[in-house]
Amino acid sequence: MAAELLDIYSFEGELVGQMEKKEFHETIRQEYKEKGSTSIRHKHVRLFLMTSKGRIILQRRSKWKGDNAGMWDKTIGGHITSGDTFELTMLKECAEELGIPATIVKPEDFDKVSSTTDLHVLAILKPLILLDNYQSHRMHGGEKWTESSITQFFFGYYDGAIRFIDSESCGVQVFTREELEEEAKASPENFTDDIRYMINKFGTLIKPAEKKIEHVLNI
Repeated sequence: MAAELLDIYSFEGELVGQMEKKEFHETIRQEYKEKGSTSIRHKHVRLFLMTSKGRIILQRRSKWKGDNAGMWDKTIGGHITSGDTFELTMLKECAEELGIPATIVKPEDFDKVSSTTDLHVLAILKPLILLDNYQSHRMHGGEKWTESSITQFFFGYYDGAIRFIDSESCGVQVFTREELEEEAKASPENFTDDIRYMINKFGTLIKPAEKKIEHVLNI
């Protein structure tokens, strides 16, 4: 299997080279340990996925993961392989991590498309914001560190089956916002900072999907 190459950027936005994913993580963790900051970053996608009833779908990270092992996290996240786009990576990660078939639509079309699509068959996603310097606070081997990235956030609805394709995840669970906030308050060590950020940033999106529109032929 070919190594996963990442495009590496300076904090001035300059493409400075490529690194294998494992090498990149080892390099920036060591730099953060020595200096308390990092000088390079990569591109990343993060997905906030819900059911049509407004329940939040979280993924539990495998205990074998280097960072945030065993913690409840955003639905899906992934690094941008060199040459790929944010959109292509998001669709690939949906398929590769949880076996979710998905499509991405324009924000202005999102409500209409999600209300006319069978969400048991297909996840409907839309892009949210692109952050040039997203700070992801993480745990690795009992130590805290911060990874910087150029991150595109996505949001979507999905009611279908989930299959564990790779070893990235060891489970999924759906939460109401109240359940999630209650559990995160009681056991903060079980939840990543990423999901806390996304709940706070995109909290207005936590609601059921628009009521499904019946097709003319079904009336």
